[in-house]
Amino acid sequence: MSPQYAQALQGLCQHADGPLAIYVHVPFCHVRCLYCACDTTVTHSLEKVDQYLDALEREMDMVIDHIGQGRRVTQLHVGGGTPNHLNEPQLARLMEIVEQHFKLSSDACTSIECNPRRASVGQMELLYGLGFRRISFGVQDLDNDVQRAIGRVQSLNMVRDVFLTAREAGFESISLDLVYGLPFQTLKGFQATLDQVLELGPDRVACFSYAHDPSSKPHQHAINTAHLPSPSDKLALFHGAVRAFSEAGYRWVGLDVFVREDDELFVAQEKGQLYRNAIGYTSRPIKQVIAFGPSGVGEIGDVLVRNEPDLKLWQKRLNNGELPVARGHSMSEADRKRRDAILYLMCNLQLPASSAVDLDEEYERLCKGAEHGLIEVSDTGIRVTDEGRYLLHGLCGGRDELVNWGSSQWRFNAAL
Repeated sequence: MSPQYAQALQGLCQHADGPLAIYVHVPFCHVRCLYCACDTTVTHSLEKVDQYLDALEREMDMVIDHIGQGRRVTQLHVGGGTPNHLNEPQLARLMEIVEQHFKLSSDACTSIECNPRRASVGQMELLYGLGFRRISFGVQDLDNDVQRAIGRVQSLNMVRDVFLTAREAGFESISLDLVYGLPFQTLKGFQATLDQVLELGPDRVACFSYAHDPSSKPHQHAINTAHLPSPSDKLALFHGAVRAFSEAGYRWVGLDVFVREDDELFVAQEKGQLYRNAIGYTSRPIKQVIAFGPSGVGEIGDVLVRNEPDLKLWQKRLNNGELPVARGHSMSEADRKRRDAILYLMCNLQLPASSAVDLDEEYERLCKGAEHGLIEVSDTGIRVTDEGRYLLHGLCGGRDELVNWGSSQWRFNAAL
């Protein structure tokens, strides 16, 4: 797939002024959380992190050879793993590498994921000084029994301190991540977590569904399935989250994000202009996403790529002068139309009839949802009902899930 990816990158030269997004995957954590579905490496070696940064610089050098130096970037997201596992000089170097190769626009959306257990006052001030304006913290759940079961113990007081520290540092948007469907979660316990989160007043909250898949994530074998909520109880947990955030004045965006009413994501959704790229939901239709780091997922034109997920193999490919692509897919015109249609439905909860025809047999499958009150079908198109929103993932998953190809929340199609 590397030749196709290289060709797609070269094609960007014809659109030198077009918006560009960058995703950087930092593949390190100080400990493995048992529920985790991310590609990460547990290490305490500064040398290993420095070697990763060396390889990251080589990868950007190779990409720049194809697209040119100093391309304008309007969206930058650093995820993991645990990006703030890096020490302060390493975080500064990471941003130096980015800025040596690309030019961040003055209004760029710059965001980073952080583990509150690794955060400090100095680190928050550094990240803000490096140009990050949005930050998200993984909370997952604040119940002690749940935290012990997933190997991620962090007190409410610690989360509150880190949250307030980020506020004082000046971050424009602070997001908290929750996970439902974890062991020992109950309606009462999860409601307590929701109440505590709402007291903090985050700008955004992402409420993800736990995916138990020990066949691909062996560390999840440590989670006793007998302690997981049943499918109906799991759905009830999410119902409770929707109710709690709605009553507190937040608005539900897409699959699993809750934002304030004046948030650009909700405004875009109301206007039918919300978009989702390989990084996540955005009010800006940035379709060109270049991914760096092991397991990074990008999309350039009609080419979808995923980097080698294994850190050592990713480094080896770069040392050999190769783009470290593990797998990819060149979308056909039919693929692209179908993907655009389902993305629009996922983001904006409706689909004009003119776009629905691009779904082929998927249109018939969606229409069957009308029999269960999940979809409303009219001459003007399709609309997801309030009840259908809870099953939006299934409605939009479709045949081969090109919608979110490679995302940690979506599985790869075996045919790709």
